Parts: sequence; structure tokens; C-alpha cells
Amino acid sequence: MNSIAYFATGCFWGAERRFWQMDGVLETSVGYMGGMRANPSYEQVCSGVTGHAEMVKVVFDPSKVSYLRLLQEFWMMHDPTSLNQQGGDIGTQYRSAIFTTSHEQMQVALASCQMYQDALTTAGMDRICTEILSAEGVEYYLAEEYHQKYLQKNPNGYDCHSSTGVPYPETVAK
Repeated sequence: MNSIAYFATGCFWGAERRFWQMDGVLETSVGYMGGMRANPSYEQVCSGVTGHAEMVKVVFDPSKVSYLRLLQEFWMMHDPTSLNQQGGDIGTQYRSAIFTTSHEQMQVALASCQMYQDALTTAGMDRICTEILSAEGVEYYLAEEYHQKYLQKNPNGYDCHSSTGVPYPETVAK
């Protein structure tokens, strides 16, 4: 049975590409989550009035890629210590967030956050400010079609991701 994960790492274009390239990821899409307006447009989300984050929905086969492996990629593809900003992208829509779809995902996400925080602390970095919330009752709104697989359509397009440069401390088998 397939599982779903939701991640916000700043601009959703580059994050979607990172996830769609992973073995065991069956489908990705980009959208908006965590705000207070139904069916927001990109312009509304970018204005900051909706409270939504730019989100990547990842459908994956847990027999081929673990949720922990997806989290490992999540932590390393952006700077989770940067509040409402990734590189030059500034605003609440660029915040770092995880929306979990089960109690098990919540436990794994919290444990992975602590593990990565330990690595960041050792490296002299700031505290993680990633929101880790349940997706229960939180609507995922699909972004406009031109955003879907944007970097597949525009291979040299904008891909803003600023990593901390600190590797995730544990190698995950799958």
C-alpha cells in the first residue's frame, strides 16, 4: 500500500524535483497547505495573506523507500534553521514544515528532527524551526498546472535551495 508525505522546504520547484528523482517515489505534486484560505492562488499565497506554505506532496511505496529516507532528504535539501526564508526567498510561504499523515510518521519526523538538530548543534548551527504538524483536517490545495513538474518543463529554471551543508548523521538503507 502506498503512503503520502507532505514537505515544505521553501520554493517547491526544486524540492519536487529532488523527491521525484528518488527510487520508490511514485508521484509528486506541488501545492499549498497550512493556511486559512480555501483554494488559494499562487499570487495570494505569495502575498502572505493566506498563511499557506509551498508544499510538495510525495506518494511513495514504503517497501521501496522509507519515510525516514524521505526525511533525510528533506533535512538536507534546505536550511531548516532559517525562519520563513530559504536563500533569497523570503516570506511565510517559504517556511520549513512537515505535515504527517499518521501517528507513526509523526514519531519518525520528531525523532529525525532531534537527530538532525544534534548534528547541527555539533556543527555550531542554530535551532531547527521546522513546523511538524498533523495533516489531519488540513487541506492540501494543488498548485496551478504551470507549477507542476516545473523543472521538468524548464530544466534550467529557478531552483532555490540553501542547505546547511551538514549531512544527516545516519545512513538509511532505503
